[in-house]
Amino acid sequence: MGVSTASPSDGVRVVTADYPPVNALPVQGWHDLADAVRAAGRDPAVRCVVLAAEGRGFNAGVDIKELRRDPGHSALLGANRGCADAFAAVYECEVPVVAAVQGHCLGGGIGLVGNADAVIACDDAVFGLPELDRGALGAATHLARLVPQHLMRTLYYTSRTVTAQELHRHGSVWQVVPRAGLAAAALELAAEIARKDGDLIRLAKAAINGIDPVDVRRAYRFEQGFTFEAALSGTAARVRDTFGKGETP
Repeated sequence: MGVSTASPSDGVRVVTADYPPVNALPVQGWHDLADAVRAAGRDPAVRCVVLAAEGRGFNAGVDIKELRRDPGHSALLGANRGCADAFAAVYECEVPVVAAVQGHCLGGGIGLVGNADAVIACDDAVFGLPELDRGALGAATHLARLVPQHLMRTLYYTSRTVTAQELHRHGSVWQVVPRAGLAAAALELAAEIARKDGDLIRLAKAAINGIDPVDVRRAYRFEQGFTFEAALSGTAARVRDTFGKGETP
């Protein structure tokens, strides 16, 4: 359980999150993931990083139970900072990051995948931001990197999900494969990238980030300000208390 790393082939580092049962990460888990991705990117022997997860789903966002146990706002602030740290680590990784997604990719999972350079997904993968159902906001910045603007807004307001096949049609998922072939497909793409010159691939990553039209770090932190406002006003707790109970706040 936790974050682990492996080097299955020349130039490729795999960073894997394992937080049963659904990969909802605690505050420290987000920072551990960020540290592992940054360490991989800084290693001169690494030319591509694969971001993966164990279990039935890739990522279910933050650990809501951890937030509920906190009578104040320290857990929320910690989750905000942890998510921002992990999302930035993926985006700013000095080499390309390939996300390998199975099952659910929700909330913070969208932040990770939306900031990755390429996405390989299982045919059972679903992507979405159920934030409004959980008393939170955020990661629209990253969902907008996966789907067109109006679809992003509709998905955000409704908390609906989209499939890997739909994202493949939009061009944001590179390949959809059976679950049994996910690891192999992700490693195959990573190995192809890793065959490039190490210095040149790092320059390419910096150049592509430099021409992005949106400052993803600033945009996401702007969104998080409204998450905290919802918490201070009591709105977040009111909505969060209905989560999983089939109630409308």
